[in-house]
Amino acid sequence: MSSANRIHLALPTLGSRPSIRPQRVGQLCVAFTALGWGLNWPATKLLLAAFPPLSARGVSGCVACLILSVAAMMRRQSLTVPRRDWGWLVLGSLLNVTVWMGGTTASLRWLPAGQAATLAYTMPIWVCLLAWLILRETPRPRHILAIGMGMLGVIVLLGGGRLSPYRHDGPGLALALLSATSFAFGTVQAKARPLGLQPLALTAWQVGLGSIPLGIAGWLWEEPSFRGLPPFGWAVLGYTALVSMGLCYVTWFMARSRLSALGAATGTLLTPVIGVTASALLLGDSLGWSQLVSIGLVGGGILLSAQSTGASRPAGRERR
Repeated sequence: MSSANRIHLALPTLGSRPSIRPQRVGQLCVAFTALGWGLNWPATKLLLAAFPPLSARGVSGCVACLILSVAAMMRRQSLTVPRRDWGWLVLGSLLNVTVWMGGTTASLRWLPAGQAATLAYTMPIWVCLLAWLILRETPRPRHILAIGMGMLGVIVLLGGGRLSPYRHDGPGLALALLSATSFAFGTVQAKARPLGLQPLALTAWQVGLGSIPLGIAGWLWEEPSFRGLPPFGWAVLGYTALVSMGLCYVTWFMARSRLSALGAATGTLLTPVIGVTASALLLGDSLGWSQLVSIGLVGGGILLSAQSTGASRPAGRERR
């Protein structure tokens, strides 16, 4: 039998369930991302008592970049960036790493970890609007209801927590919301203009390029010192480098390439649920009626969204 016939006969088997497996893999990747990023919120809040925020992200990101670059080379993934992709790569790095990681970390100076996490993950509503305007992704009714439930959970949390932009909370609120819109635009931009890089190489470049401005800002405006950093501080820096800015970015980019922009973004609503719960358990943050109702609404939105999360359009898929 010729090779062409063998390929022809193999196609029905490979394509018999064209959307189920990528969709399931994408959902698992979103779940892992949400877990890793959710646990990072209370850990980072503790770290800020001993190490400044921008420096923490800059150092962790550079370490993550080195590890990911080595992993990419071991997997024989090319780190060469096509000339046409450089501008988009830099833009994505600034949106997905510099503003997102820098802004959310800095917001912890003014906000409790759980509330900062919940505010930052208003991101799906901005993705919904931007994907509709830029990608022409019409949200399904279940997605709209899921996002509505998630946003209602955020409103309940803010109301119960008595946050106000007119008090000392203002800078934290502004930074968390700026981070959310930046990450949303980065998500939609990546679907509109996918880059010709494989996951590990893409993550190495974006984390590395995005961490350089954070490291420079930390060096100019902060006074980072590793002397006297407690063992827990070293552990958090290691966790941030390996998991939060390493594996979680890899799984996020994989999820983004397998799901629609809105489907991937909605799945991240699990992050503030984990962040609020972990902050209550590890930091002693309040876990009253508003937090519990918020968790219930956000969790219900996630379950509803999981039933309607579609695979991304072929034109928007990133190379893997």
